[in-house]
Amino acid sequence: MFRDTEDQIAIRDAVRAILKDFPDEYWMEKDREERFPKEFYKAFADAGFLGASVPEELGGSALPLADVAAILQEVSQSGAGMAGASAVHMSMFGIQPIVKHADDALRSEVLPRILDGSLQVCFGVTEPDAGTDTTRITTFARRDGDDYVIRGNKVWISKALDADECLLLVRTTKIEDAPRPTDGMSLILVPMSAAGIKVSPIPMLGRRSIAACEVVFDDVRVSAGRIVGQEGKGFRYLLESLNAERILVAAEAVGLGRAALAKAVNYANERQVFGRAIGQNQGVQFPLAESHARLEAADLAARKAAWLYDAGEPCGAEANIAKYLASEAAFEAADRAMQTLGGFGYANEYHVERYFREARLWRVAPVAQNLILSFIAERVLGLPRSF
Repeated sequence: MFRDTEDQIAIRDAVRAILKDFPDEYWMEKDREERFPKEFYKAFADAGFLGASVPEELGGSALPLADVAAILQEVSQSGAGMAGASAVHMSMFGIQPIVKHADDALRSEVLPRILDGSLQVCFGVTEPDAGTDTTRITTFARRDGDDYVIRGNKVWISKALDADECLLLVRTTKIEDAPRPTDGMSLILVPMSAAGIKVSPIPMLGRRSIAACEVVFDDVRVSAGRIVGQEGKGFRYLLESLNAERILVAAEAVGLGRAALAKAVNYANERQVFGRAIGQNQGVQFPLAESHARLEAADLAARKAAWLYDAGEPCGAEANIAKYLASEAAFEAADRAMQTLGGFGYANEYHVERYFREARLWRVAPVAQNLILSFIAERVLGLPRSF
């Protein structure tokens, strides 16, 4: 738990070997042009990493979550940051509902193509008027013979511009007719080429190469055979992967924080002012040293959470704490890197400003920091529910 296993060392080396062909300049170009990193995605898929969390009998590697976290951390730490991690995160782990709950026909249709990189999937959950209160979604799938007819809006759907399929959370029972608010939601795999789908990218501060979009479903007709698992059980399937997602995001955030810190340390050692390296000054040293300590603490929290997850132990508190600590530490490291570089930190040339823009998002998504604190207050400390 406290150090990499031999397998993890080998995994990290293999990921670094791939990322050597995708330096900072590659990611800046994709960010500037707002283009999906297809070359990186193909190389990653060709190396077999997309199947890291998929069982061997389905064509994957069946790696434990700690190993998957090591992969995504190395991607982010290379300088690819959130853009690189987001490009592959959904294909690596977000497909777990398909892996675990889709029937054999649907799995055999899409899973091999997801793993070889020829089919992209996005995840449609968030809605404009529901936000993090997922039970309040209104996108509805009405059964019509052998089909579902889907109507509704989704927002902040990553990769929607480049995806071939959308794993869509819908209501198949209206909330007022469901026994509980969490009942009556279903997951349906919707072809993005289906008639009635409109995708509109949302201009963003950072991670511009991975489009986040508003997606409108206007009476989209989909075969009932594309439902994932049982009708009405979709929310339960989402909860199964919630802790794992928090852990993976924490690992990614630590990676980007380390990338930013490395830029700052290198600059502080080389930059001469008044006849000495600025890294000799405690005013420069101490913030960077503190960021290193906080990143290491966040990494340890993520490792503990991953160990618990892989051991089949409860890890909700640990997963949320890791995500909280890592998101804060990553943004702080990026901010301090920018401060260390001064004006050059604000310039594109040194890439720190891109790290800064990307690191900020982890404090908002996939769950906001205040909601994590509410979770800890209620579930760990036993304080009254605040909302």
